[in-house]
Amino acid sequence: MQDVREAFMQGRNSTGAMVQRPLSPHLQIYRPQISSTLSIFHRIAGIALSGGAVLLSLWLAAAAASPSAFAVAQSLADSILGMIVLFGFTLALFYHFCNGIRHLLWDAGYGYDLPTMHRTGYAVLICSVGLTVIFWFIGLVVG
Repeated sequence: MQDVREAFMQGRNSTGAMVQRPLSPHLQIYRPQISSTLSIFHRIAGIALSGGAVLLSLWLAAAAASPSAFAVAQSLADSILGMIVLFGFTLALFYHFCNGIRHLLWDAGYGYDLPTMHRTGYAVLICSVGLTVIFWFIGLVVG
């Protein structure tokens, strides 16, 4: 009797002949590249932004509930851990924004050649870190 995993590896090529397919060729063949890595980070940033939206909602609910509840929520946000979470949220926000612009350009048909894809990938990283640092500088020093 054939193992179910082996059944999933059966397929037909373009001529109709039966062939053995690997289950996950990307794990065996490909090295991580900037586009695939940034794609994974884009998804992670989206999940982080969802978690940050929940925390923002809790902070606003505490502000609406009572002054003591808001004081607790604000003290958590002002703690070292709170600042790290806020910094990560800001970085995820700017990364998701910059990479979203890159995706919009792809949707318009621009930037598909490999050199441009690599340049825009590095530009996304540099811009997201730069915007985060500028935002925090303005918030902590100027504001």
